[in-house]
Amino acid sequence: MVTRSFKLAALITASAIGLAGCISPNPGASGLYAQPLMRAPVTPNPTPYSSALVCLGQYARQYGVASPRIAVGRIEDKTGKAEPDGSGRKITLGGSEMAISAFAKAGANLVERYDSSVSEMELKYANNKLITDAPSGQAEPGDYRKIYSGQVPGSNFYVTGAVTEFNFNIRSVGGDIGAGQQEATGLKFRMGNRTAVMNVALDLRLVDTVTLQVVDVVSYQKQIVGYEVGAGLFDFLNGNVFDISGGEGGLEPVQLAVRALIERATVEMMANLYGMPGPEACMTNDPIGGVRTAGATGAYVPAYNNLRSNNAQSREDPNRWNSSRDADLPAPRRRGY
Repeated sequence: MVTRSFKLAALITASAIGLAGCISPNPGASGLYAQPLMRAPVTPNPTPYSSALVCLGQYARQYGVASPRIAVGRIEDKTGKAEPDGSGRKITLGGSEMAISAFAKAGANLVERYDSSVSEMELKYANNKLITDAPSGQAEPGDYRKIYSGQVPGSNFYVTGAVTEFNFNIRSVGGDIGAGQQEATGLKFRMGNRTAVMNVALDLRLVDTVTLQVVDVVSYQKQIVGYEVGAGLFDFLNGNVFDISGGEGGLEPVQLAVRALIERATVEMMANLYGMPGPEACMTNDPIGGVRTAGATGAYVPAYNNLRSNNAQSREDPNRWNSSRDADLPAPRRRGY
């Protein structure tokens, strides 16, 4: 018995040492203690409403509808929900950034108002004649950036609002069942499942920047479902304890639900501004065709005439620019990339 226990302890110790061998106290030739895991490629982060946003932008281009200039203000979490351990809020504070991406997907003409700190600092430096736009090291006396009246375009509308609800356990259901032999050392079996529903809500408004008239208000909620199933066996065999269990669970990401709410609200607001009749307009073909600068990842202003090879469609490709997946790039240097 002692010999068997010693062998078991030796086996556990050897296994622990083997696992610890994956990390060295001394950096290797690459200068790293361990190779980081980074095998999944970067992909777009769409919701079921992202394609509708892209369709809105295509509709506006097809019919020559110009987007008004839109600024995004604060979209805050006002639910007051926080993690019990004090590690942070349960709802994202990035609602404004999500809205900017959503309006960009729809081809909106965006102007920055949410974080203008860099522009304000540059304006301050320019006002003191400290900023130049000449190439580095080639500035001459008097080559400072000029400030002109009306050089910053104003917004026609701005968007603001808040995440206003986050309700836990609107409804839950579950069950457990267990069976086994009467003996204390007999075989025992147990299985169960549980499903719970919660929801999150959003209230957004579109405001005329000049008159401060609220021209559009959208209020939506989205339910989120989580589930958990599991089963297990417990038994004593020849003096050994065997406890075998397995299970599966899932919960829709709460922050992705917030993004979906914002994108749905953006679809409705931009459809109104573009005068789009509805989803049926997405069934028509775009006679202009060609490439796009707006897609599921957002939108951009082309710096060069290279849209045939670098466009919104290429940005959505999870293999592009990935050294492990794109044949146009050299092979990765580090294992696991």
